[in-house]
Amino acid sequence: MGLVKSANLVENLFDTANIDQAGTRDGYGEALVELGKVNENVVVLCADLTESTRSNLFQEAYPDRYIQMGVAEQNLITVGAGLAVTGKIPYMASYAAFSPGRCWEQIRTNFGYNELKGVVAGAHAGVSVGPDGPTHQAVEDLATMRTISGCTVLAPADRERAFQATMATLNVDHLSYIRFGRDKYPMFTTKETPFEVGKAEVFYEGSDVTVVACGPLVYEALLAANELEGEISVEVIDSTTIKPLDEETIINSVKKTGAVVSAEEATVIGGLGGAVAEALARNYPVPMEFIGMQDIYGESGKAEELLEKFGMTSAHIIEAIRRVIKRK
Repeated sequence: MGLVKSANLVENLFDTANIDQAGTRDGYGEALVELGKVNENVVVLCADLTESTRSNLFQEAYPDRYIQMGVAEQNLITVGAGLAVTGKIPYMASYAAFSPGRCWEQIRTNFGYNELKGVVAGAHAGVSVGPDGPTHQAVEDLATMRTISGCTVLAPADRERAFQATMATLNVDHLSYIRFGRDKYPMFTTKETPFEVGKAEVFYEGSDVTVVACGPLVYEALLAANELEGEISVEVIDSTTIKPLDEETIINSVKKTGAVVSAEEATVIGGLGGAVAEALARNYPVPMEFIGMQDIYGESGKAEELLEKFGMTSAHIIEAIRRVIKRK
């Protein structure tokens, strides 16, 4: 039990003081440049947040394939859909609070209903946006995008995972949504860490409880598993793909452990936790706890303060693990 060697995570994984950190949005921007190299149909659109979303990297490399839409998120998606009809592959970026927040109907109808290929990138998601406050802290995006038929939903945990996920969307033949944060998060995966859309990866093997996490809370879950080593055997699953959910990997784990905790920097209503609960209800019901935003809005503050206040740190995951084991 313990860390899975084949996961190829960094050696100093639990050295929280010295592990390198970067934004997931950086992985997105770097991947856009690579995608531009491999496919000339890739185009990038942005709603007035070029540098913040790291779309500027593509703009600098391929200025003729970059479109600045201004503060017009509904236009961002509608123009992107028009480009998709002509055979282009649009990557459309804004803050998640605005896209999909302000233009969900355009995403649903123009891309989802018409089965067009394109990627919506929601940056600055979650409460770790910090001082921007609740109006800019999208916590509902995973849930709302899950409801669009045929939409792939991705929430990468770190910079490398974001790079891998963005690159992989090129091979998704319909709509994709990727969420990114603004803050810098520990970089604990590597280029050798396995990644596949629709496939969850076990990063830490255990036998007493399963923690299914996405985004920056994957690292918090790993910290929790390491701290409980020798007391409670925790299995940690990185579910970068929220939809389509890798039900097989999750159910196989839960059959072994008999209890599960979901962890996401998003509302617990309808996101990753909802997806896991739905899968288990159909196949293998077990006691479950949910780490995330508990039907509440965020507020202004430093990222670390907000994650602590709203119960999304490793310490809170440990508390949830202890609670759910008592219910086995």
